[in-house]
Amino acid sequence: MIIGIPKEIKNHEYRVGMTPAGVELLVQAGHTVYVEKGAGMGSGLTDDEYTSVGAKFLSTAKEIFDISEMIIKVKEPLDPELKMLKKGQLLFTYLHLAGDENLTKRILETGCVGIAYETMEERRGKLPLLIPMSEVAGRLSVQEGAKYLERPFGGRGQLLGGVPGTDPGNVLVIGAGVVGTNAAQMAVGMGANVTIMDINTERLRQLDEIYQGRMHTLKSTPWNLRKAIETTDLVIGGILVAGATAPWVITKDMLKLMKPGAVLVDVSIDQGGCFECSKPTTHAEPTFEVEGIVHYCVANMPGCVPRTSTFALTNATMQYAVDLANKGWKKACIEDNVVKTGLNCVEGNLTCPAVADSLKMKLTPYDEFLK
Repeated sequence: MIIGIPKEIKNHEYRVGMTPAGVELLVQAGHTVYVEKGAGMGSGLTDDEYTSVGAKFLSTAKEIFDISEMIIKVKEPLDPELKMLKKGQLLFTYLHLAGDENLTKRILETGCVGIAYETMEERRGKLPLLIPMSEVAGRLSVQEGAKYLERPFGGRGQLLGGVPGTDPGNVLVIGAGVVGTNAAQMAVGMGANVTIMDINTERLRQLDEIYQGRMHTLKSTPWNLRKAIETTDLVIGGILVAGATAPWVITKDMLKLMKPGAVLVDVSIDQGGCFECSKPTTHAEPTFEVEGIVHYCVANMPGCVPRTSTFALTNATMQYAVDLANKGWKKACIEDNVVKTGLNCVEGNLTCPAVADSLKMKLTPYDEFLK
């Protein structure tokens, strides 16, 4: 198979779809890999490193899209890339369609076959290709939140860890999944007063046993949430419904309960956001203010730590990429249910139930294409 790895073009997106280690596995399996010149530079990966493992280079994204049977990316295709996608071409990337009806319709118009990292699901609901970026985003959310709590950035001027003789900052983490657990871990490490909320009491019990009182756990209910935000300096939203739009847990009316200059970090923004006032922002302009509350809603948070993110992502994706290249998407889906759950669209048909339900669009079951 001919595989293409273009340079990412989203605002301040420095990751790349595959490290040289992943490319080497594809080449060793007998496939041809074309990389757009300079695609890895943002992650500190040189063209020579790709050449040394057998990659070939093309100068433009158009050349990559024109020649490739499978495109491996990090983020959803933007307008210039959508215009280059072809019918039947395999696209393997994060798509996050549930939060963007226009993108969904445009991808369907291209006729490509889209396999989305974020909906690939193992038994018991584990999302193997979402986990590494959720780990990065969770840890980064506290780092970024701490920065925007600084007064020059519009925050209330609270140091999360405080100093002797002063109170530490109060951090509320909503959702005890991968994002929330990593966020809470970082906040505890910084010396903050941390509370984590979830609807799953058993998960809260596990965290309580691990942290031995260094982290407070709280059942997620509207009442508890309203009371908690009254004293919170930094809120991390890490709500995930696999493949679907995230529910709102903090409404605009609730912002009036919070301290002026408090910060909300919405890690769920790729799936529509879990705060009512959230709207996607970029690393160039990451925040905005509503009712005196700073909102940080960057849709590609891990893109600002690209070296860590690219290596973590490739560790998770490369074997699936090899399987897709070796078997083709149909056989790979038939033989591996994890790959099948990633199938979001096939030649103009929407095949992901969660996306179809979120956007109220027609669903064509993917099994119709796997006979």
